Amino acid sequence: MINLYEFQNNIKKNEINKSYLFCGIDEEIIKENIKKLVYASVSQEFIDLNYVKFDGNNIDDFNKVLNACETLPFMSDKKIVLIYRADFLGEGDDGNKKKLFNAFNDYIDNIPESCILIAYYVFKNKREKPSYKIYKLKKKCCVVKVDKIIGRQLEIKVKDLFLQKNKPISNFELKLFCSNLPNDMGVIENEVEKLCCYTIDRDIKKEDIQNMYPKKNDDDIFDLVDLIGDKKIKGALEIFNELIYKGEDILGIVYMIERQFKLLYIIKHEVESGKSIETITTKVRLPEFICKKLLNQSKKFTLKQVKKSIDICLNTEEKLKSSTIDKKVELELMIINAMTI
Repeated sequence: MINLYEFQNNIKKNEINKSYLFCGIDEEIIKENIKKLVYASVSQEFIDLNYVKFDGNNIDDFNKVLNACETLPFMSDKKIVLIYRADFLGEGDDGNKKKLFNAFNDYIDNIPESCILIAYYVFKNKREKPSYKIYKLKKKCCVVKVDKIIGRQLEIKVKDLFLQKNKPISNFELKLFCSNLPNDMGVIENEVEKLCCYTIDRDIKKEDIQNMYPKKNDDDIFDLVDLIGDKKIKGALEIFNELIYKGEDILGIVYMIERQFKLLYIIKHEVESGKSIETITTKVRLPEFICKKLLNQSKKFTLKQVKKSIDICLNTEEKLKSSTIDKKVELELMIINAMTI
């Protein structure tokens, strides 16, 4: 089992396996890295003819996947067959899941040289771990566990990128730089390159990082939910698009917006019940100045409207987890609908 950093290094060195299994909580990061594998393996000119996808939740007969793998690529050395949201790789052994897993497990040993078979499984929550099925398959195919690279592990990876460019960086500046980084090696490499070019003839200083690097995504998210609370649609959508560009997890954004409306609901309900701001502050366990800001925002909504906004968030979250819709568009609609009801 390897991590994303190792996977991306292997792609750069053109070390590509015949089969891959991705697993993790962040489907967007998984899809981005599968895209890198596809672009490295299949001619873009004929990608539509050599890239076949199957919805893992709707496979009733594994022979369809097998036939796609066995069909020779068109005007290309390789073709790629992807099984997305392959829930049969998770825990549980109901009849169809067990049948699909056994068929997948048996076929892994027989994939033709002309094909790369990929499957991915999205964890249901942050506490979920790779199932026994995934551990069983790691002996046969390349399993990529998509974790957030954080802390000392991230600092080691980033320092190595600076060393590859013969650019030393002190531990203090390294920690400061890493504190602003998203969980996307492509973005990280670009930021390292930018900082190296910016300080081409001198050492990297704290001021360089502060001047070069954009605001942390966490700050942007809090700005986003504040604008939503203030019903400022244009500003909210602008920050939302910045967050997507920086690689922020879409479900994470949904969670923060949902949390904002839940707080607005609690505070509005408590105020209408005659509770003081001091009592409310104790109940929600937030600083008083934040509660006062939320109190002012809650005046822009009725209790019924806030409840409807929460329902919109919950429905969107369910859609994002269970379908292949355009997630960015769906979340934009959620923001607009939740602010204009």
